[in-house]
Amino acid sequence: MKRKFLKFLGFSIISSLFLPFNFILAASKKILNRDLTDEQKNIMFNEGTERPYSSALNKEKRKGFYHCANCGFKLFASTSKFDSGTGWPSFTEALPGAFKTKVDYSFGIARTEYHCANCGVHHGHVFNDGPKKEGKRFCNNGLCLIFKPEN
Repeated sequence: MKRKFLKFLGFSIISSLFLPFNFILAASKKILNRDLTDEQKNIMFNEGTERPYSSALNKEKRKGFYHCANCGFKLFASTSKFDSGTGWPSFTEALPGAFKTKVDYSFGIARTEYHCANCGVHHGHVFNDGPKKEGKRFCNNGLCLIFKPEN
């Protein structure tokens, strides 16, 4: 009887330690916007990439904010957007707490990949070749963003 109790207690402790992590992982990357296109889903949930120069947001010059297309979380201010010449919307900095990062080795080199901190979907990669002041270039898939102008 004592052995069964200790086994049960050990299992309970281990489960209580790992259950929150399983819940967090399961809760991440849910489709919150039911209107996402198949291409948006591929980019956000399968870590795909849109064709360069295909995003209308490359030419967006108005003041406002860029939000996650899946959950609406505010990610970038328009003041941090710049033309990197790469064909994807690029930003020098994200809003505080906007993203979580991980190392991506999919092209045989280490790259920093970033995901929405709120819903966990893939947005792009951050590189250290941005403008001299900040030095960062957040290279974002335009289909992952929604622009909301000021006023």
